[in-house]
Amino acid sequence: MAGKRAELLNDTQVKACLRWCGERRRYPHRDRVVVLLSVRAGLRAVEIAKLRRAHVMDDGGGIADVIDLRGKLRLSKKGTDRVIPMHADLRAHVIELFRIVPGGPDDPLILSERAMRPNPDDPEDRRLVCMAANSIVLMFGQMYGELGLSGFSSHSGRRTFITQVADRITEAGGSLRDVQQLAGHTSLNTTQSYVDGSDEAKRRVMKLL
Repeated sequence: MAGKRAELLNDTQVKACLRWCGERRRYPHRDRVVVLLSVRAGLRAVEIAKLRRAHVMDDGGGIADVIDLRGKLRLSKKGTDRVIPMHADLRAHVIELFRIVPGGPDDPLILSERAMRPNPDDPEDRRLVCMAANSIVLMFGQMYGELGLSGFSSHSGRRTFITQVADRITEAGGSLRDVQQLAGHTSLNTTQSYVDGSDEAKRRVMKLL
């Protein structure tokens, strides 16, 4: 992102964000999924807004263990194919969202306020009405403001995800290329901009040579 980089979230702050959804929001089950799609899947606000239930469903109609953004499920023509394994916390909250708010594969995963309280006399009222990307950005801004977290934005979750994956990918036997694919970056240089060097890591690697 241009200008000053968004602050990174630690685990305590992520828990505070999830509590905020439960204490301050009308639809906490929906908004917790929004938070976790950002911080545990690295999705941008515009990508979260575009998600359909099909992106997280398996062939049998159940909840998959990945977010599938390939082929016809790709979120934009200029985007890259990617498959993001679902973090256990995110998957559990998606299952809860499906339980509370029924819907089909073509329905948005994150529904608008109006769609969350549809007109009972109009069964089509909920169909294809997603929460707008700008509304998601505003939700993050309100959340961080009320939690007293300065320097955080809707990009903080994505930056936290990419940074944490980059820090730990070698422990899992992967490489920076895997981080690039999870982030959906077209250029490895973009991925590298998320990664800070570590003098301690450099000292440790010399002992391994």
